[in-house]
Amino acid sequence: MKDGQDTFEAADLAPTSEGVGSMAPEAGVMGRIVDKAGYLFAAGIVAAAIILLMEVFLRYVFNSPTIWAHETTVFLCGIAFTFGGLYCTCRNSHIRVVLLYDLFPPRVRRIADVLISLVCAVASAFFAYAAYHMVERAVFAPSGEIRLETTGSAWSAPTPALIKVFIFVIMILLVLQFLILAFNYARKRPGSPR
Repeated sequence: MKDGQDTFEAADLAPTSEGVGSMAPEAGVMGRIVDKAGYLFAAGIVAAAIILLMEVFLRYVFNSPTIWAHETTVFLCGIAFTFGGLYCTCRNSHIRVVLLYDLFPPRVRRIADVLISLVCAVASAFFAYAAYHMVERAVFAPSGEIRLETTGSAWSAPTPALIKVFIFVIMILLVLQFLILAFNYARKRPGSPR
């Protein structure tokens, strides 16, 4: 304590090998693939920003707006945000309340990690089931042929159907990732670092 203010050591602010900025080793090969795929979706966010800047320039400088810029940026951002859930799961950087978790001894933490992963897998399976019904309505006509749902705008892109299919795929991948995490947490030795 110095003049009534707390002082911090450099070690208090140093990055750790767990949490934000690192992939959870328990995520396995799938986690490494998802971690690398994150760059593609990050590039999509950058592309969306460039498209919006271009649209502002075309609209207000040349008075010639496009019909596709808004729907394209919504699509790019939508799939990036959807992918973000899987990405955060693989990197163990999702939001959690650790009030009790931090008080647990290592053996109980391991059991909690397994149980949390299994509960999340079940919840993701329910979301995948619900997403499948959205995909059915967005991709198939009542007669059974493939007809992608469109935006209904002047451009009328099939982005609503594509986003719904993407959500379904991500939910299935989340189920798989949570099962991988549960398995790897269960086989981890008690007391080994998280």
